[in-house]
Amino acid sequence: MIVSALSRWPISAFLIWAGGWAVYTLVWAWLGSSLWSMGLACTVGLVFSVLGSTRPRQIAMALGFPLSFVLLGAGSVPAWSWLIPLALALLIYPVHSWRDAPFFPTPLNALRELPSHASVAKGALIIDAGSGLGDGLKALRLAYPEAKFQGIESSWPLRILSALRCPWAKIVRGDIWLQDWRSCQMLYLFQRPESMARAVAKAERELQPGAWLVSLEFEASELKPKAVAKAGGERLVWLYQQPFSRVNLSAEDFRRD
Repeated sequence: MIVSALSRWPISAFLIWAGGWAVYTLVWAWLGSSLWSMGLACTVGLVFSVLGSTRPRQIAMALGFPLSFVLLGAGSVPAWSWLIPLALALLIYPVHSWRDAPFFPTPLNALRELPSHASVAKGALIIDAGSGLGDGLKALRLAYPEAKFQGIESSWPLRILSALRCPWAKIVRGDIWLQDWRSCQMLYLFQRPESMARAVAKAERELQPGAWLVSLEFEASELKPKAVAKAGGERLVWLYQQPFSRVNLSAEDFRRD
């Protein structure tokens, strides 16, 4: 219960900020260098910020120490040293991932209805394209416990952490648009509306007949879905199967059902 309480927002943020100050103080006492002290303290916030449940919370966790450092006037460091947190942030959250992925992870129970609409063979490969911290993989495994799983993630810190969270899945670091999708029986996406057309074009080229393209919340407006499942609240899960049918359907039509 203690661990659960400490992981809750905003307690988790305060712990990360306090950890940053602890590292700053210890490194300063050891090396007497503001630059090294601040750099390592910022690293603590950035690394552990990936545990935040939403992107705004992750940003708040990452920036808590440097902002408090500035507000308190804790020391003077070279002006260029403030590029350190930015450089570390870009390592964890590559710019192109900001264009593709939404701020929110896949809820654990969002994909429970999938097996009633889309069946996959035992041992079939399911790929989560843009797997982040592994929340989508966890939800997929809950729906298809006998499948094999692979995550594709462009951020190496997220890849490492998701591999720790999902040891039963193969997590590869790479660009989802350059990775090969042909080997999977189901491809799962939680992207942005702007990237769906690109995903459809790649899926049409690479997914084999009978394979599924599954999208949480955002429909592929140029395709006719085989099924639409409920993901909780107003969210929908859109399911498309190769060969795709190119018929426009409105999300509002399904929400009225």
